[in-house]
Amino acid sequence: MNTTPPNRRRSPLKLFPFCLLGLAISGLFLPLLAFPQLPVIRFVRDPDPAPDFQLKDLAGKDLSLASAHGKVVLLNFWATWCGPCRAEIPSLIELQNRYKERLQIIGLADDDDQDAVKQVVESEGINFPVAMVTNKVRFDYGGILALPTLFVINGEGRIVQKHVGLFNPALYETEVRALLDLPIAAKVETFEDTGEIFLKHADRATMLPGVNTTKLTPEQRLVALHKFNAEECTCGCKLTLAQCRINDPACSYSKDRAAAIVEEIFAAGEKDKAGMPATAPASPESAKP
Repeated sequence: MNTTPPNRRRSPLKLFPFCLLGLAISGLFLPLLAFPQLPVIRFVRDPDPAPDFQLKDLAGKDLSLASAHGKVVLLNFWATWCGPCRAEIPSLIELQNRYKERLQIIGLADDDDQDAVKQVVESEGINFPVAMVTNKVRFDYGGILALPTLFVINGEGRIVQKHVGLFNPALYETEVRALLDLPIAAKVETFEDTGEIFLKHADRATMLPGVNTTKLTPEQRLVALHKFNAEECTCGCKLTLAQCRINDPACSYSKDRAAAIVEEIFAAGEKDKAGMPATAPASPESAKP
């Protein structure tokens, strides 16, 4: 039995607009619930130019970065003895085939034996130019301390991303498509290079891996960051403490020294506080004109 008083019953016709509104809202929000959040790719904001190089490929032909200007470039530092490097070769070959008109992959082999590199290039069917890397190129690209290391370079010849280690080939393709203004199922975000791409920009970083500065005041943090960027790490890397923390977070030398600097600055601040005379509250008489 319906217990709603007669005078409180609502006409179905009066409820009809609200039903339509509910359907409209559902139509707007259900697609958002049905699809997962888009993945994110990140490119450097205001990227640096990629250092050019003049090398000879394995066939003896001239190879330079400038010759690929206008194309997206994947500059891949690899080696024949590197397992992850070898594992990503098929996906790079496929990527070069798929976007051959607008993409140029360049491989720089970090090997001592050129014949071994030639053998791998032939056996794998590598379809992009490969050259032997030089110390100058390594230095120009900030030091290549792990393989594979891949630099993503836009059509203007600027480095927009750097990947160290083995990555999903789908990420490389998504980045290439984004730089070619092709449709992608991802969101593009930008970030400031604070040493992730070029260690020379470590002085832009406000936080360093494994360094806790939460006990410092904002002014003391600036002092600490200045010291991190001025003092060289003693591990033998020939980098500043800040650069070493970014480049090798596992380094105990830079980690311990950075922690010691934080403690020194904090202790100096506490000492200054202890030496300051206490400020007496103003008396009512002194406040009178």
